[in-house]
Amino acid sequence: MAVTATDVAVLDDPPAPAAAGRAKFRFLRGGKTRAGLLILVFFALFAVIGPWIAPYDPDAMSDQLLQPPSADHWFGTTHTGQDVLSQILVGTRGVLMVGFIAGFLATVLSVLIGVTAGFLGGAADELLSMLSNVFLVIPGLPLIIIIASFVEDTTDLLIAAVIALTSWAWGARVLRAQTLSLRRRDYVEAARATGESTWRIILFEVMPNLTAVIASGFVGTVIFAILSEITLAFIGVADISHWNWGTVLFWAQSNQALAQGAWWWFVPAGLCIALLGTALSLINFGIDEFVNPRLRTATGSSRKVRMRVGFTPVARATAPEETAPGFTPVARAAAPAAPESPGTPSKEHSA
Repeated sequence: MAVTATDVAVLDDPPAPAAAGRAKFRFLRGGKTRAGLLILVFFALFAVIGPWIAPYDPDAMSDQLLQPPSADHWFGTTHTGQDVLSQILVGTRGVLMVGFIAGFLATVLSVLIGVTAGFLGGAADELLSMLSNVFLVIPGLPLIIIIASFVEDTTDLLIAAVIALTSWAWGARVLRAQTLSLRRRDYVEAARATGESTWRIILFEVMPNLTAVIASGFVGTVIFAILSEITLAFIGVADISHWNWGTVLFWAQSNQALAQGAWWWFVPAGLCIALLGTALSLINFGIDEFVNPRLRTATGSSRKVRMRVGFTPVARATAPEETAPGFTPVARAAAPAAPESPGTPSKEHSA
């Protein structure tokens, strides 16, 4: 009995209108991205309302010295009776403000210089690349220490500006390399042939293809700026009268909290730093998975391959006669080989 078979049915369904709308939010499907954004929104909320919901004045002293966590003081108190929870809530705003302001300024500079150098080329590329190389070797922390020694009031805005000026060069180098690979693409050449201006081509043809790279650079700069701000406060360079997580660690280290067993004085601030860094790193990983096809999982996969019901996939080689019209592929059982007689020479001997 002949068994009729058919070819493999592999379909690429055209995206429905609703699915096409959801494709814009594929970046938010990844678990890493959602977890990172959730933690970041949690800290951003505290940065906005932290000074209002703080149970005590972070500078107010009391007679409850070095008290462990309790119902009155959830994160305990310092050696002067100050509430640690209030200090952390109030200090969240300064940490996030420095991080995001520095990240924004550094991203703007890297886009302006990197994309311009990569697209224009020639003498402009040489000049802007030399400028990037100069700023690439300028150390940020020593420069901030020198500036703080000459400026009486080292504000968060000043620290954010210095961090941005010393951290944009690496992002500019990356964007320049990406722009060099995009400026000779067919769609860019087509836009140039139709008479589009240079800046319109950069804004509407090149920049949309650099969005993920720019976002990843922004997140990385924010991480660097936050850690730099906390480090400067911890070593006492920043204004220690303004509360942030680094200031909490500075006073804990200065008063030997670890030697006194007052773990509640520095552990909450350290956990906040670790959680915020983890959140930003998860967002950065989500951007990498969305951009890089080799790392793409549920965040970027939209192609569906499925079998049509009622069809049987068959793996077979196509013979020339099978291309004739009306040919029906048939699954045949292999015929058993005829036994050789003792006197009949085999094919190998006859050959």
